[in-house]
Amino acid sequence: ETDYHRYNSYRGEVGETFENVLGRDFGADGPWRKMGTDVTEFRCSFGKAYLAPAYDFGSREIVAWSISKRPDMEQQREMLDGLAKAMPEGAEPVMQMDMGWQYQHRAFTGRLRGLGVTQSMSRKGNCLDNACTEGLFGHMKDEFFRGRDWDDFEEFKRDLEAYIHHWNHVRRQVRLKGLTPVEFREQ
Repeated sequence: ETDYHRYNSYRGEVGETFENVLGRDFGADGPWRKMGTDVTEFRCSFGKAYLAPAYDFGSREIVAWSISKRPDMEQQREMLDGLAKAMPEGAEPVMQMDMGWQYQHRAFTGRLRGLGVTQSMSRKGNCLDNACTEGLFGHMKDEFFRGRDWDDFEEFKRDLEAYIHHWNHVRRQVRLKGLTPVEFREQ
């Protein structure tokens, strides 16, 4: 049994849904053009934790995130607050996500619209449409989570935030010609 479970937030069409604008074309010729978000679940001794990142496909940077005990709208609000702070003036990215209830929620769709972000939704049950963000989760599970456990949520959160810092500022990436995501974005 694996410690990594795909969190399924699909509840049917409960709000606004969007076209699959990206259509699996994840290639971005620079940062702040194409992004993705999703929620992944971690099972630990203390219970479950959920990560909701905003992931830039161009720079491979995790530009905003929320780590929470519950995959609720409060978690999404925290992630979107981080995204709003990180987004440069004039950026108008397309953001890929699944049809999870939170991404159809008025508070979420309205906030993205206000930020100038175009929502792109994968088709129901089609994880390949969200492959780029799923790939990030795969690396995370392999490098940070597998074979480890935490008794305390706050300790888990601190360690995961340290890993996200490592991912963005230290971990060099072949796809970025050996640069870290932050180095790539700043060049």
